Amino acid sequence: MRYAAPRGTQDIWGAEALRWQAVEQTFRQVCACFGYQEIRTPMFEETELFARSAGEETELVTKQMYTFTDRGGRSITLRPEGTPSVVRAYIEHKLHGQGGVEKFCYHGPIFRYERPQKGRLRQHHQFGVEVLGAPGPEVDAEVIALASEFLARLGITDTQPALNSMGCPECRPRYREALRAALKPVLGELCEYCQARYEDNPLRILDDKNERCVELTTRLAPKITDYLCEACQAHFQGLQQALRELGIEYQLNHRIVRGMDYYTRTVFEMVHSQLGAQNAMVGGGRYDGLVEECGGPSTPALGFGAGEERILMVLGQAGWEPPKPERLVYLAMAGDDLRASALRLAMALRRAGLAADLDHLGRSLRAQMREAARVNARYALILGEEEQQAGTVMLRDMDSGEQEQVPQSEVVARLTKKEG
Repeated sequence: MRYAAPRGTQDIWGAEALRWQAVEQTFRQVCACFGYQEIRTPMFEETELFARSAGEETELVTKQMYTFTDRGGRSITLRPEGTPSVVRAYIEHKLHGQGGVEKFCYHGPIFRYERPQKGRLRQHHQFGVEVLGAPGPEVDAEVIALASEFLARLGITDTQPALNSMGCPECRPRYREALRAALKPVLGELCEYCQARYEDNPLRILDDKNERCVELTTRLAPKITDYLCEACQAHFQGLQQALRELGIEYQLNHRIVRGMDYYTRTVFEMVHSQLGAQNAMVGGGRYDGLVEECGGPSTPALGFGAGEERILMVLGQAGWEPPKPERLVYLAMAGDDLRASALRLAMALRRAGLAADLDHLGRSLRAQMREAARVNARYALILGEEEQQAGTVMLRDMDSGEQEQVPQSEVVARLTKKEG
């Protein structure tokens, strides 16, 4: 019987794993610079959490969630996004009772049942940040600045945030009615999906990628920013002013509405032209009503998600390579009876923080040296009978070919000094 990875998943190893690790390390470093602490939540939750937060009629809930009944009869869903789990943890552990602002970052797999496509697999990986408890537009600017800095440190500088505001429960209904009125004369020309969304969630029509729908809405749809209440308008203007003060260039895009019902006020995306139709690398915004909707106190909040696969695609097309990993010290032994000594020496090197490896196949000394070259070892330590009796080891510089006898008791200090 032959097995293969499930459709829409992938295996990652070797040089590719090093690329992933480098991107993930960059994200952690940037988040630390902004004062965000890591949070790790379960990969599955009660289905109701995602259905309630995203909206019962969203495509995510109706078509894309991996949902099953566990042995206790509970409906469980593999997480299709990160925000609801963080909100649930915030409420469950009463973090709101501590006062102040909670700033979280996370990274992990996301599961969505949809047709696998470029940059979007059924199990893909997402970076995310969430800020809970901060109402002002300067925090929106900080979150966008974090996303921009993350991409910039990876060398992705040919993109900038695109902004919109979705208003609030006070002003959004007026815009919904204006949008329906503008599209009513051409309702029959819209695709089946948009016609279905016309009554229950017309803003989602603006996010559709059907060419005819894009053409019609671009020409006919009013701008939501013309319908914002005074408070939402002030927030949106405050965000733009904060970004200008930070020196972050941005553009306005009145078609950005995001896919979840919980968004309020600020929404933003960072897209890249090389990704095709699914071109968003980063997307997020404010969700001031979600904590309360999930059973917590009224809490302003916002965040973003960034697709790791899409970021790696852009980096790969640009020819990006991660920093080279630490090179090994390879221990070669002239006979299996010297294995115990080689193992002890390798362990001493590892405890000193040096990467070390040795042969596990009983190969000849010549074959071991070929292996040291193949794995691009920085140094080779050659242990033979004469060296063993003398309490020494032959230290070879694999780049220059120079070698010298070094007392075994001094080799760790010698190599630590060289690499330091």
